[in-house]
Amino acid sequence: MFEKLFKLSEKKTNVRTELIAGLTTFLAMAYILAVNPSVLAASGMDTNSVFLATAIASGISCLLMGLLANYPVALSAGMGTNALFAYTLCIGAGYSYQEALAVVFMSGVIFLVISVTGIRKIVINAIPKNMKLAIGAGIGFFVAFIGLKNAGIVIANSATAVSLGSFADPEVLLAIIGLLVTIALVVKKVPAGVFWGLVITAVLGIIMSICGLVAVSPENPLPSLSNLDFSFNFSMPTFACFLDGFKTLFTHPDWFVMTFAFLFSDFFDTAGTLVAVGNDIGLVNEKGEMENVEKALLADSVGTVVGAVCGTSTITSFVESGSGVAAGGRTGLTACTTGVLFFLSIVFSPLLSVITSSVTTPALVVVGILMAQQLKDIDWSDLVEAAPAFITILAMVLGYSIADGIAVGFIVYTLVNAVSGNVKNIHPSVWVLDIIFIIYFIV
Repeated sequence: MFEKLFKLSEKKTNVRTELIAGLTTFLAMAYILAVNPSVLAASGMDTNSVFLATAIASGISCLLMGLLANYPVALSAGMGTNALFAYTLCIGAGYSYQEALAVVFMSGVIFLVISVTGIRKIVINAIPKNMKLAIGAGIGFFVAFIGLKNAGIVIANSATAVSLGSFADPEVLLAIIGLLVTIALVVKKVPAGVFWGLVITAVLGIIMSICGLVAVSPENPLPSLSNLDFSFNFSMPTFACFLDGFKTLFTHPDWFVMTFAFLFSDFFDTAGTLVAVGNDIGLVNEKGEMENVEKALLADSVGTVVGAVCGTSTITSFVESGSGVAAGGRTGLTACTTGVLFFLSIVFSPLLSVITSSVTTPALVVVGILMAQQLKDIDWSDLVEAAPAFITILAMVLGYSIADGIAVGFIVYTLVNAVSGNVKNIHPSVWVLDIIFIIYFIV
C-alpha cells in the first residue's frame, strides 16, 4: 500500500526511513503547539482551544500534503501569520478574534481558488526574489521582537522608546537562560533543538518557582507544578466561530487589505519552503519549476481553510520540514507520519499551563534567527535590491505591522526600479499591488 501511494522505490527510500523522518520533522516543529496558543492568547482566544485547533488542523494538513502531493513537507500554524493575526489585526486594528478568523477563512478560500486555477503559481513567480527574502526575514525580526517584549527583556521607555528590562526579574532571567540554552542546542545541531530548548526552559522555570522566586509581572508568572491540571478539556469554543465574525467583519474599512496581507504572507511561507525542500530532494527542474507543485499548493490552501474552521491562524508549510529531509525523508509518508503525531499530541494538552511567555520567548527568538538567514541571498551592494529589502524589514519591526512593512517595501521597490531605469523588471502584478497599497495608506 505504501509503495503504491508514495512510490518509495522510485524515490529510493523505505518505510523505516520515512517514519524516522516524519518523527524528526514533528519534533523540530512541535514547539508550535506551545507557541501558537501563547501568541493567539493576546487576541483573547482560549489557549486550550487554540492548542486543539492547531493539533487537529496540522494533522489534517500534513495528511493532505502527503497523500495529494507526495511531498515530505509538514504544515502547521505559521510563525509570522499568527503574529499578524494577534498583534496587527486584533490588537492593532481592533478586530475581534472571530472577525480575524473570518479574514483567515476568506484568505484560505482565495488560496484554494487561485491554487486550482494556477494563478497562485504565476503570482509567486512574479514577485521579486529580494522582496520574498526580505519579507521572510522581516517576519523573523518581528517575531523575535514580540518574544523579547512578551518576556520583559525589551520594555517601553519614555526617553528612548524602548530599553532592556531588569535582568533581576526572574521572568526575564528565565527567558535569557532559555534563549542561551536554545541557541547552544541549535548551534550544536541537536535534532529538534528548538523543541528541547522549550522543554528545558519550562523545567528550569518550574525549579525556579519551587525555589520561591516570583515574577514581577503577575500577568506572566513563572511555570509552576501547582498550575498543572491533568483533567482533559476537549472543548473548542473557537470551532466555527469565524461564522460569527462575518456578521461584523465588513464594518471594518480595511478588511480587504487585511485579507490580502494574510494571502500575501502565506504565498511566501509556502513558496520558500517548497522551493527549499524541493531543491534538496530533486523536485525542481532546470527552469526552476517544481514537480507536482499545484497539488502541494492545493494541500496548503485547504489547510488554511481547515485551520480557520477549527479556530487557529493560517496553516502553512514549515521550513522545519528540512530536518526530516535531512533524516532521509523523500515522500509524502514523511508528512503523513508527522500528521499522525500531531493528532497523538492532543493528549498532552494539560501541560499547556506551564508554558508561559518566558518559556516561549527562546523559541520565538531562535525561529527569528533562522528566518533572518534568508538575508544572505540579497545583494546588499546593489541599492536597487538593498533599499526595498531594508525598508520592508524596518517598517515591519518599527511599525509593529507585517502588513504595513510589506506595503511600504513594495512601493519602495517600484520607485527605485523606476528611477534606475529598470521599469521592465517590474511585473504588471506589482503595479497592481502598489495601487492597492497606496489606496490602503490614503484611506
